[in-house]
Amino acid sequence: MDELGARAAALVARHPRGARLRRVGTSRAGTPLLLLSVGHGTRQALVVAGPHANEPVGGATVLRLAERALADPRLTEGADATWNLLLCADPDGLRRNEGWLSGPYTLGRYARNFFRPGFLEQPEWLPDGPDRAVLPETRTLLALQDELRPFLHCSLHGVDVGGGFAELTHDLPGLAQRMAHTAARLGIPRELGAYDTLYWPGLGPALYRIPSPRHGDLTQAITEAAVDSTWCHPRRYGTVTAVVEAPMWGVAAVEDGSPPADRDAVLRSVSRILRHDTGRLHRLLARLRPYAAGSPDAARLLAPVDDYLLVCPRLADAWDPDADDGTGRPLPPMSTAHLVALRIAGRRLALRTAGLLHQLVTRGGNDPAGVLPELDRLVDEWCADYRDGCAAHWIPVARQVEYQTRVVLAAFELAGRHTSAVSRSGEAGWGSEPAVPMHQE
Repeated sequence: MDELGARAAALVARHPRGARLRRVGTSRAGTPLLLLSVGHGTRQALVVAGPHANEPVGGATVLRLAERALADPRLTEGADATWNLLLCADPDGLRRNEGWLSGPYTLGRYARNFFRPGFLEQPEWLPDGPDRAVLPETRTLLALQDELRPFLHCSLHGVDVGGGFAELTHDLPGLAQRMAHTAARLGIPRELGAYDTLYWPGLGPALYRIPSPRHGDLTQAITEAAVDSTWCHPRRYGTVTAVVEAPMWGVAAVEDGSPPADRDAVLRSVSRILRHDTGRLHRLLARLRPYAAGSPDAARLLAPVDDYLLVCPRLADAWDPDADDGTGRPLPPMSTAHLVALRIAGRRLALRTAGLLHQLVTRGGNDPAGVLPELDRLVDEWCADYRDGCAAHWIPVARQVEYQTRVVLAAFELAGRHTSAVSRSGEAGWGSEPAVPMHQE
């Protein structure tokens, strides 16, 4: 986190006329929330890095975007645009991932040092609506959106295991083709059946439409990503929001769009494994919890554990063709890519939970419950399943960043065309600005 701020400050020092850095808020732990702005145009683009603590690629991406905007006037003066780049939306959570950020980048190291706060502590969530937002990080995001009224708002996310995809509040025709070209050039698999968007409408391969938020219980909000969020808040300004996901460990099978040989057999297997793994984790947590009572640090680790173990049975029932999850909603048509994504997602929930419990033991300095050997076995077993069973392979950081940067630049151009078209149609927009020129590599 400190390196991000230092690199942004150094960039401003080299380009004092084109770039500036300001503090726009403060995290719960007192860390400055820093906004790097490039250009002086009237049309605002807002790009948010680090909304999820375990997804650091966005920090490097916003610095790359700043460098490109400074080097290419077509992205600033030529588009009458200003780039507003929030370096990290959850700097406190990012610090808790520093155990794996310096490498070596192995699945085991990542899992044992993984941290992501509980769902109610994630900055982009608005479970009670924007007027009742509690977290200072969330209030900062909302204030920036209300101040800037951006024509484009990008939220930069990372997929730990899987492929790249994006989600939009408004269709941007041509973006799916741009993403496909970029992914092919950089060797990034596209996730054609993302677990996050299982029930969302598709806009093209690996591109999904963010639905309007719905009210429901916590498990429904978590499993369907249907809760209100800062993604949807700036719709009132005609903003296009793009959520851009870049993978850390790629799995080629997530872009296998072929029909599965036996969908139901795979779903039964995925559901059975998730229930079995959840039971193992519940038993370990029951042994460990009495020794963790009263510690604030333990409470921060246990909050996401409890969230994951709450939703795992609901997901297992939702995916099981023989079970009734209580919603009465059938599963959508599925390709092989969907089934691979569900297998990865079930393993992800279990591995994250085991990693958090592992930290709960090791940060305490001892193992009074005697659970560490079993936790180590689980982490090793489940990482091996990703590596050997799913053929997960590490994607170098430079390629992750380049992929995410190119997708954002494509969305920037296409959103410029979108808002111009809306204005010409007489609807609320940004006026009669010309379309943003395509950024040429």
